[in-house]
Amino acid sequence: MTTDHPANGLDDVVHQRVRLGIMAIAHQARQVEFGFLRTTLQLTAGNLGQHLTVLEKAGLVQIEKGYEGRRPRTWVTLTAAGQAALRDEIARLKQLIHQVEQAETRLPADQ
Repeated sequence: MTTDHPANGLDDVVHQRVRLGIMAIAHQARQVEFGFLRTTLQLTAGNLGQHLTVLEKAGLVQIEKGYEGRRPRTWVTLTAAGQAALRDEIARLKQLIHQVEQAETRLPADQ
């Protein structure tokens, strides 16, 4: 008997802690500046850049470079595919949480 466990549907590109954080922040902000992501997620610029490259190659984020006054800026926006991938990942995580909570209610009280 095979079951479709929610963990099997988690997307390795999205599920990684930093990339999930990037996508969640970009979803909330609609467009987020590189420096804000770096500070909020406590990353080095190089590390954040690597994760953004993975997400961009997967088509999940769009990177836009420009200037704000004289300062160079990089903005990150979720693509439609990124929005869908984030929604799917959250749905899978909710299913997984539900299964864990259901299992806890079936455990004897002394465990």
